[in-house]
Amino acid sequence: MEDGTSDGAAATTGVAAWNFAPNEALLGLTGLSVRGVLGKVKAGMVVEDDGRPVVPLGHGDPSEFPCFRTAPEAVDAVAAALRSGEHNSYSTSVGLEPARRSISQYLSRDLPYELSADDVYLTSGCAQAIEIVCSVLARHGANNILLPRPGYLFYEARAVFNGMEARYFDLVPDRGWEVDLDSLQAIADGNTVAMVIVNPGNPCGNVYTYEHLAKVADTARKLGIFVVADEVYAHLTFGEKKFVPMGVFGSVVPVLTLGSISKRWVVPGWRLGWIVTNDPNGVLHRTKVVDSIKSYLDISADPPTFVQGAIPQLIENTKQEFFDQTVEILRQTADICWEKLKGISCITCPSKPEGSMFVMVKLDLSCLQDIKDDMDFCCRLAKEELVVVLPGCAVGYKNWLRITFAIAPSSLEDGLDRLKSFCVRHSKPNM
Repeated sequence: MEDGTSDGAAATTGVAAWNFAPNEALLGLTGLSVRGVLGKVKAGMVVEDDGRPVVPLGHGDPSEFPCFRTAPEAVDAVAAALRSGEHNSYSTSVGLEPARRSISQYLSRDLPYELSADDVYLTSGCAQAIEIVCSVLARHGANNILLPRPGYLFYEARAVFNGMEARYFDLVPDRGWEVDLDSLQAIADGNTVAMVIVNPGNPCGNVYTYEHLAKVADTARKLGIFVVADEVYAHLTFGEKKFVPMGVFGSVVPVLTLGSISKRWVVPGWRLGWIVTNDPNGVLHRTKVVDSIKSYLDISADPPTFVQGAIPQLIENTKQEFFDQTVEILRQTADICWEKLKGISCITCPSKPEGSMFVMVKLDLSCLQDIKDDMDFCCRLAKEELVVVLPGCAVGYKNWLRITFAIAPSSLEDGLDRLKSFCVRHSKPNM
């Protein structure tokens, strides 16, 4: 510039230098976001006007497919809440009492004790529940949280943003993705405050037995930490193992259960989740974790009041047939996924999924030519076949893939056929 400054705007306004800068903790966190990684995967994808659809095998939102539409009773509950005119105001910070009471009764069905409305705190989806828990635990530079690998990296993103250290324990593929309790104990120390367990599993499609969860609870108690139980896929199980909530072991170790209506009711856009204290011994109250949750809710946004108002009717009126139908479709698509993946030579699926909406598969790069890693594989698959799959690096497992089967069966078959064609086309000649 003629006046010797390097900033034209500063020269124009006469400001020597701007005093603001972005929060550097946020820079780079997109790499820990499924949305961010899928954005990179789809960046080179060009959709032609030839009628060939994009097949979304990368994210867990089946709501766009008619076979996964939510229950009509849920829609009626929201419509009634809106028409009543009683839910246009601000909510209380912890959530409307009738909604919290209904959720406590709903969750108590699977527990050996009764929850109360005071044990339930409503959030804007399970994502905000994770945000709140990581914020409540954070004492900058003084603590760490134990996370599963592979796992949902949003936990790490929120922990890092709050100045916490994320440490990873392993899930064992050939044991149905059970927690490696030895690796968990090896990474814990006096600054460890909690561990996260996801059941049914995202990204692995596993379901934990009562016996394994009992061992997890006992290990956490010995370490003096509590368990954050991510159960957003609760009851979406279709194998031999039935869902067992971690809260069953609340008398052994304090449990914060995170959940939402997003998955079981197939309404992720309604943004209604919860944090629940499963703590008959009152440990979370004595340590003021509960007070911290309430304080955070006082300074955060609430889920929509009319959705909160709909919760009692939504829970009470939804017929079991709707849940059974959803599980049956997931059983069918899991079977399709399992059978078709067995026919793709460069992909290995260690175990058939039994819950949630996902399966983890191992990518054998030695069978492929000109493919550098899982991210390269997914980017080229999207560009060439219009099939979107999540690379394993997005869940902490490089050179693996996470595939969702929560889409219409015909679309799933089409997508997996295209995946196979891509692998054949890029296979080494001797393969």
